[in-house]
Amino acid sequence: MRTAVSPMLVRLADERATGVLVRDHGALYLADGQIVHAESPAAPGLDVLLTASGRLRPEHWADAVAQAGARNEVARFLVDSGQVAGGELEICHLGALFDAAFFALAPGSGPTRFRYGVAHWIGAVRPVPAQVVEREARRRGRLLDSLWPYPEVDTAPVERSPHTTELTVSPRQQALLDLADGVRTPAAIARKLGRPAFNTLIEVRRLAAAGLIQIRAEPAEPTEPTAISEIAEPPAMLDSALLRRLRDALEASL
Repeated sequence: MRTAVSPMLVRLADERATGVLVRDHGALYLADGQIVHAESPAAPGLDVLLTASGRLRPEHWADAVAQAGARNEVARFLVDSGQVAGGELEICHLGALFDAAFFALAPGSGPTRFRYGVAHWIGAVRPVPAQVVEREARRRGRLLDSLWPYPEVDTAPVERSPHTTELTVSPRQQALLDLADGVRTPAAIARKLGRPAFNTLIEVRRLAAAGLIQIRAEPAEPTEPTAISEIAEPPAMLDSALLRRLRDALEASL
């Protein structure tokens, strides 16, 4: 997934603006030009990360939002009530911020809008300079491309490859494979597991490179019989396991 510098974000940081920057794939909340929160439909929020891990009960999160959300002090309420330690909340929130910002900064086709004065109900935790967030987003994009340079696997429903079942995987990868049913996208899998979306993408691309996971194959339309010599399948349609077998066969023949 490619990420790009947002000219508007650069300008808002220079202005020390406060408000919310809304983009195609998410939103960035700023206070005095620094990013204090980020959210994206592609990334589990702080609530999912805290509750799915068992650190916080869902009803306690709901109670914090009900009691402190209108004042934009949910984070402070969680700490002051002793439900989450301050350092623990800060680390978890930073993880959620960088996770969502990676998707929010992805290039999009729609307009970028900024609403001055808007604050998020989670409240202040720890601000991060905009340039740090952008630099980290670009680093993450390069890392994903180095693992498997086909970003289609990031957003499409994924399924286990039928070609390779004997390879050993880590417990984290196995949990992901168990949910790769051809219906769930990596984002849906991340929410189900309660893991950051970017970490899930790393494992998805590693598994794709190993030939263990693939984009769900669409049923082929019935066609007239075709001579073998006329078959020309585009490289993009070949799954990774087949490519690995072709490579191994070529190497064996040398």
